Amino acid sequence: MNKYLRQLFTAVVALFVILGLSSTIIMAVRANALNNDPRNARSLYHQLGAYRGAILASDGTVMAKSEPVNDAFKYLRTYSNGPLYAPVTGFFSINQTADRGLEASRSMLLNGEADSLIWQRAKAMLTGTTNQGASIETSIDPKLQQVAYDQLGTRDGAAVAIEVNTGRILAMVSTPSYDPNKLATHDTKAASQAYNELSAGQNSPLINHATSQLYPPGSTFKTIVASAALETGDYQTDTKIPAGASYTLPGTATQLPNDEAQADGVNGQISLQEAVAWSSNTAFAQLGVKLGASKVSDMATKLGFGSTITIDGTESTGTPMTATASAFPSDPTDDKLALASIGQGDTTATPLQMAMVAQAIANNGKLMQPTLVDRVRAADLTVLSQTKPQTMANAFSKDSADKLTTMMESVVSEANPQLAIDGIKVAAKTGTAQIGTDNSAIDGWVIGFAPADDPQIAVAVLVHNTDVYGSLAAGPIMRAMMQEALQQ
Repeated sequence: MNKYLRQLFTAVVALFVILGLSSTIIMAVRANALNNDPRNARSLYHQLGAYRGAILASDGTVMAKSEPVNDAFKYLRTYSNGPLYAPVTGFFSINQTADRGLEASRSMLLNGEADSLIWQRAKAMLTGTTNQGASIETSIDPKLQQVAYDQLGTRDGAAVAIEVNTGRILAMVSTPSYDPNKLATHDTKAASQAYNELSAGQNSPLINHATSQLYPPGSTFKTIVASAALETGDYQTDTKIPAGASYTLPGTATQLPNDEAQADGVNGQISLQEAVAWSSNTAFAQLGVKLGASKVSDMATKLGFGSTITIDGTESTGTPMTATASAFPSDPTDDKLALASIGQGDTTATPLQMAMVAQAIANNGKLMQPTLVDRVRAADLTVLSQTKPQTMANAFSKDSADKLTTMMESVVSEANPQLAIDGIKVAAKTGTAQIGTDNSAIDGWVIGFAPADDPQIAVAVLVHNTDVYGSLAAGPIMRAMMQEALQQ
């Protein structure tokens, strides 16, 4: 009898252990996964029934907020001027998990569930008031964002502006954009239809072209090759380098020409400064080969290429907002290295990455961590966190940065006077990348900063699939953004 009682007791204990383990797994280990499961209706009502904090621009303009409504979900997420700020805010939807923008990267803070808000939740429970999420104060300048958005218009493209000394993102525009309000509706059928329409195809407006789309950077990449050359100590702004009207890619019969006669140089030679000013393909293709893939690749890596860049958030606050890793080819043959050195072939970059290159040149070679959030406040206005500038890398010396600045000023003063701004020195580098079948279309680029003698703002603009040079497609947009930023 005792034997059977012991066996029964053992079995009961084992069952309790199994029950305890399964409960622990469900309530702790798998808690986040189960809460985020779109089939979990209870979680859906919990999230939509929460008073989600606001997302604000740098001047207090409300980009996103929750408004009380008379339905089962209690609050409706609304977006002021939704398409303008969509690349920054992302969306919060009844039937799609927030997976982009600040709605995703700061989700736990916005919905009030972050660990840092435990006392706020306790206070709300004790007082019987509604628990409110934290508000997110961003670095976005509404006027600058509007100028960039208006300038891009209906074109496919992106524009990014960065505060030079801090890395704060002042504007981040992606076009065509979308209206997050259509996804935030509590009409599940309408929300699903809107999402299906917006997400269809490779050119989905939901894709943030500034951070999540790679493009050949064209001649804007020549700034990286030039910085690699300067850092060797063997090159100065007036150093003569091989150029010519045409260059045969090593090991091939393919001819690489220039777009401007001035880029050919004289007697097959051109100064490094003139090569930058007139964007000499023949000079930079040969310079890249002379330097070697290792030196060019190392400089690109120091400036952020090859790594995913976290713009905002951590796993503890939500789904981090990141930028796709820009790429420079690994161990290319000399013919491919020549093309990669002029921003063609296998070299690809995001507009954010190229804005960071301009920022580093403007900041004496110091690459700053790009950020979108200035601070986070609890509902009682207590500051929960405040972002401080962080250095990502010291990519090159101040001396090299000064020389790059001089060369980029000549891009405006000599080759592109239409980019000049009265009373302000502008440093820039244009880019025209050939794309499509038989190189039939263009990605028009420009990167730059101003004032060149006291840099405040760094800008990158891309206009995809255009039919004119980058100086004409993207240049006026950069100029308008700089004028707006510097007149404030």
